[in-house]
Formats: sequence, C-alpha cells, structure tokens
Amino acid sequence: MNYSIVFYMTGRILQIEALLFTLPMVTAVFYRENCFFALLISALIAGAVGFFLTTVFKKKDSMIYVKEGMTIVALAWILMSVIGALPFVISGEIPSFFDAFFETVSGFTTTGASILTDIEAMSKGLLFWRSFTHWIGGMGVLVFIMAIFPQESGRSIHIMRAEMPGPIIGKLVPKIRETAKILYLIYIVMTVIEIILLCVGGMSIFESIVHTFGTAGTGGFGVKADSIGGYSPYLQWVITIFMLLFGINFNLYYLILAKKIKTALKSSEMWCYFAIVAISITAICINLHSVYGSFSETFRHSSFQVASIITTTGYATTDFNTWPEFSKMLLVALMFIGGCAGSTAGGLKVSRIILLVKAVFRDLKHTLHPRSVASVKFEGKKIERDTINGVTTYFALYFILFFLMLVLISLDSFDFETTFTATAACFNNVGPGLSAVGPASNYAAFSNLSKMILSFAMLLGRLEIYPMLLAFAPALWRNKNH
Repeated sequence: MNYSIVFYMTGRILQIEALLFTLPMVTAVFYRENCFFALLISALIAGAVGFFLTTVFKKKDSMIYVKEGMTIVALAWILMSVIGALPFVISGEIPSFFDAFFETVSGFTTTGASILTDIEAMSKGLLFWRSFTHWIGGMGVLVFIMAIFPQESGRSIHIMRAEMPGPIIGKLVPKIRETAKILYLIYIVMTVIEIILLCVGGMSIFESIVHTFGTAGTGGFGVKADSIGGYSPYLQWVITIFMLLFGINFNLYYLILAKKIKTALKSSEMWCYFAIVAISITAICINLHSVYGSFSETFRHSSFQVASIITTTGYATTDFNTWPEFSKMLLVALMFIGGCAGSTAGGLKVSRIILLVKAVFRDLKHTLHPRSVASVKFEGKKIERDTINGVTTYFALYFILFFLMLVLISLDSFDFETTFTATAACFNNVGPGLSAVGPASNYAAFSNLSKMILSFAMLLGRLEIYPMLLAFAPALWRNKNH
C-alpha cells in the first residue's frame, strides 16, 4: 500500500470540500443567517486537515494502483461525510452527531433518506449545503478533482472505476482528465437547463437550485415536508423528465455531442431502461385507476414516482405508501433495479441485470447443448468471462450484505415492511421506503446503531461495495506490494 499517495489525495479532496463550503456560506450571508459561522468553521477545519495531510504525506510514488484507488475513494467519502456533518452540529440545527452524519452521508451518496422532522424550520444556508452534497456526490468529487487539476498520478482510471457506478467503466477519450472534464461539462449544462426551466415555471431561484441539485444527483432532498407534492403539474413534469435523463449513461450524451447519434441510439441498456419505465408506469396506472380523480392526474403521479424510484432520486408528489400493494411492490422492485451504469442513479444498474439474464440463458443453453460455445454480448461487444464472473459475484455479495444488514436493523423491532424497505432504500440510495419510512415519514425513530449501519449501507451502495470493503481489509494495509 502506498500510504503517501492515499493520504495526500485524501488531503486534496478535503481542501476541495473546504472550497465547496463557499456557496452555502454565500447563501447564508444573502439570507443573513447565523449558520454562516458554522459553515465557516467547518470549512476551516476541512482546509486545515487537508493542508496537514498534503504537507506531511508528500508524494513519493505517483502511481495509483487498484488498491490505492479503492482506498482513496472509501477514505475520502467517509472523511468528507464526517466534516460535512459539522455545520449541522455546530449550528445546533441537528444537535446529534449521529443524526448529522446520517443526513450528510445520505446527501453525498445521493440517497435522500432524512432524520429531519421539521425541514421547513431549517436555515436556507444549511438547506443549500444539504442539497449541494447531492450534486457533489452525484458525479463524484474525485472525478471533479481529476477534471480541474493537472493529472497528479498515473492510472487515475482506478479512481474513476472505484467512484463511478456500473460494471464497465472506460475512458471517453484517451486522457482520463479529459474524460472527467467532458462528464462534468455535460453534468453542469444539464443542471443549468433544469434550473432555468424550473424558474420559468414559477419556482423561486433558491428552490430551483436546491431541487435541481436533488434531481441531478438523483438524491431527493427538498425544502418542503410534502417534497414536490405542493408544486404545479408543470414543475412536476420538468423534474420527472430530468430524473429520467440523469438516470441515463452519460457516455450516450457524449456520443450525441460527438454527432454519433446512431451509435447512442443503439444502446440496449438505454432501451431496456425506458422499457422498464414504460411498463411500470402502465401497470401502476391500471392499478391506480380508481385512486385519483382523472387519468391525467393518475398518469402524472405514476410517471413521477416510477422515474423517482428507478433513478433512486426519492422525490414524491403523493404518499405512495397508501397505494395498492401491487403498485408498492412494483416500486420496491424498481428500487433494486436502479438506473443505467455511468449515470448518477443508484441500484444494481440495468446493465448488470441485462448481463446476468444473458449469462443465465447462456448457461441454460450450455446445459442443454454441452458442446455449444456461446458468448455474452452487450452493446454490440463480446463480454469477457471475467466481467460476467464479476457481475455474478457482485450479485452474490450484494444480497449477502443486504440480508446481513437487514438482520442487524431488525434489532430496532420495527415491522418487516419498514425494516426491509429501509434497508433496501438506503443500500440502493433511494431514500424513502414504505410504512414507517414512507415518503411522509423519516428515519428519526431508528437507534443510533441502526443509523450507522444504514449510513454504511448508503456508502456501500454508492461506491458499489468493493471500495468500502477493501478499505477496511487488514491484509490490504499490510501488503506493501502492488
């Protein structure tokens, strides 16, 4: 393990976090709020720790290998969450560190699960920071660092692979820094467009920015107790469309910009994603035919909630906890599926589902015809056996961890629906679940132990398991060989 590069890069990340506090501080100054001082103190702490790490742990070897990349990502996300929780604690708006840490992890991992019981009483500066963590975590802060700084280390692709969601991560262009720039440019442009469209619909500039952060990062933090329910149908449709757009692989947007539209439209993952969305909306509309007063209202709520859950955003226009069982179970299924690889959405990812199904059919064919030689193809390319094995291993590890956390959370003695969907919602970075953690409720009633377990689940889900597990493996830190 190259300790110097791990702690040096972690220090750089904390320095960036210190700078990121600037925007919520400006917001606090604009609204003349005392939370400015809590944000300033937190920024100074982040900057001081970052300066210490970058000064003490100077780079001796600039190469970043797989284990360094995984460890940097896991350690950075944990420390960012610890420091990101400080403004809530220092200001006294979330006095408990456990609650503040849960809320901040939920923000950075774009989960949107909350412990707040009176969100509208929060200061605007901290509401801005709370939603800004969604935007930061959506694309990934380490990808941001690679985009703005000269390349500081070799093999930075290992950092991108550890932070970007999906089974297959590659470079759009030969240089990894240029790839990071392209991804963030697309991310920023889409963010600005949504802010403008929300403002056009009558939403205030502050609320437009906050809700766009929640949409872009597919996180779901808002400023009102009823989430998006109190806004106009126009605003709900804008958010619906952008949730679906942010759930698409960003590589496809690059292909469109590069005038390779035909190649982008050949994406089997994208069409499968839209097919799942269309089928789910249709099924729920049919199931809700007598719940709402008109078809247009039924279609709007169904479309919004399907888009919100499959992209793991977690916004709500209605309390879907009161929906018929079929519709609720369909939403739970969508929690696990998630969006496309290379998007800001969570979940298992549509690409993994496709690869697993194709692998199952390949093995069934081989069982019936032992001498046959069948390969798995995805997006027109033959997928290596190692990738297929990686996908199947990921599924196995995913469900082992899921049920382990489910058992631990059950110590709080909530009903099964609450415990199961709370674990699923946090592990898949969705946010709201059902029953006591439905869209009209929160996670405040869970014990501190459960909140830490659920925080760990959120980090596992956002970083797709391996970085978090490997970072805490003793053998990884003892082994000095690459």
